[in-house]
Amino acid sequence: MGIAVRALVLVTSLISFAILTSIPLSSAAAPAATSSKHPKYASPPPPQPTLPPDVAIGRRAPSSAVFPLYGDVYPHGLYYVSMSIGDPPKPYFLDVDTGSDLTWVQCDAPCVSCSIGPHPWYRPGRNNLVACQDPLCVALQRATSGYQSCYGTQQCDYEIQYADHGSSLGVLVSDAFALRLTNTSVVRPSLAFGCGYDQQFTNSKSPSPTDGMLGLGSGKTSMISQLKEQGITRNVVGHCLSSKGGGFLFFGDDLVPYTKVTWAPMSRSALKNYYSPGQASLYFGTQSLGVKQMEVVIDSGSSYTYFGFQPYQALLSALQTELAKKPLKEALDDSSLPLCWRGRRPFKSLLDVKKYFKTLILSFVNGKRAFLEIPPENYLIITKYGNACLGILNGTQVGLNDLNVIGDISMQDLMIVYDNEKEQIGWIHAACDRLPNAEANGGSFEGGFCQPQFADLGVHTEVCPAY
Repeated sequence: MGIAVRALVLVTSLISFAILTSIPLSSAAAPAATSSKHPKYASPPPPQPTLPPDVAIGRRAPSSAVFPLYGDVYPHGLYYVSMSIGDPPKPYFLDVDTGSDLTWVQCDAPCVSCSIGPHPWYRPGRNNLVACQDPLCVALQRATSGYQSCYGTQQCDYEIQYADHGSSLGVLVSDAFALRLTNTSVVRPSLAFGCGYDQQFTNSKSPSPTDGMLGLGSGKTSMISQLKEQGITRNVVGHCLSSKGGGFLFFGDDLVPYTKVTWAPMSRSALKNYYSPGQASLYFGTQSLGVKQMEVVIDSGSSYTYFGFQPYQALLSALQTELAKKPLKEALDDSSLPLCWRGRRPFKSLLDVKKYFKTLILSFVNGKRAFLEIPPENYLIITKYGNACLGILNGTQVGLNDLNVIGDISMQDLMIVYDNEKEQIGWIHAACDRLPNAEANGGSFEGGFCQPQFADLGVHTEVCPAY
C-alpha cells in the first residue's frame, strides 16, 4: 500500500510480519526535511481544536461515530479520513484500510524516514509508551511475527510489511482520540496505535497526502476492536465510497439497514483477520467464466481490484471477445494502467464507454443469494488522455497468487458493512455522496438504498437508479 504510493498498481495491506527492534524515544531533532509543495488533494476541514467536555464512558449503551471521507480512486488513488489525536487534539489524515489491523501515524521519535505529510509529525511522550507486556502488544507481535518477545526492552516495538513491499517500523503508543458520537456525546478514549518512525515506500521521500494509516481489520489491535472493548461502539465498521469523490466512514451499527443489506458470512479459515465473504463464482453479464472457487478479500486499502491468474485470464478472454466488434482499440501508449482502450474520440466520462462493457457478478457460495454486482463504472477509469482503462489488475504480478482482492474501485457507491458482532459482511447500493444525518435518536441515512437483483441468475430483477 503505502500512503504515498497507492495511487495506481500497488495493492495494499494483505500480508504482514514483525521484525522487532528498539529505539529510545527522545527529544532529539528529526533530520531536516527538504521543502516541497504538497500535491493538490481535496483538503477536509481540520477537526475543531476544542471540543465539549468528555462524557464518561462507563457502562452506557454503545453508540456510533460517522466521519466524512476525502479522496477518490482516480487520480489520487486513496480515500482518507481526518482524526483528532492527543491532548489537546490535533488533526491527522489517515488512509482507511480494512485490510490491516494497526493504526499508525508518522512519528517524530525522532523520525528516521518519514514523508512530508499534511500535518507535523506526531510527537509522543514517554507516558504514551505501551509496555511490552501489555495484552495489546502481545496481540500485535503474535499477529505479525507469530510469537511475542521483548528482547529486554520495556517498550512495544513493531514492524509491519505490506504486500506492495512497503513497511512501517515503530513503537506502540497510546493517546486520546476525540470522537463525536451520533448520540451527540463526545468521548476521548485512549487507544493504542503505532508511532511509525521509519516508513519505507516507493517515493517515500515525496510529499504524502496522509499522515498515516487507519487500521480497521478485525484483530485485537484494530481501532474498532479497541472501541468495542471500551464499550463505546459495537464491533461494526462500514464505509461508503462515492464515485464522485469523498464519502463517509462509520463505527458502530446505528446506521446499518440490516433488513435491506445483502449478507455473506465471514470466512475465517485461511485469511486470519482479513475480511472475506469466502469463495465466489464469476460471471460476465449472465455468462459464467468457469471460475467457481475464487477466494475473495474485501480491502479498502487497495485502490484497484486484483484477480488471481485463472479469473484474470478468463476476464481478459471475455473482454477480448466482447470488444472484438466494438469501436475500441487498445491504447498501447497510455501507461496509466496495464490495459487501456481508446475510442474514435477521447472519452469524457464513463457514461461514454460503459455501454461497450458488461457487468461482472460475484456469486458467493456461503451467502443466501449473495451477489455482488460490479458494473463497468466499478472496474473502469477514464484517464487524463480520454482513454478507458481496466481497473482489475493481475494479482500474480504483485505476489497475490490465487487471492482475489476487491478494492476501492469496485466498492464505489456501495455501503460496505463489516459486522464482527455477527461475523458477516454486507453491501447495498447507496448514494455515498450524501452524509448520514447524525441526530440525537442515533442517526439516519438520507441517501436511500437499492439492492439490485439478477433475473438471469434465478431471482427477481429490480432496477437501481444511477447515483
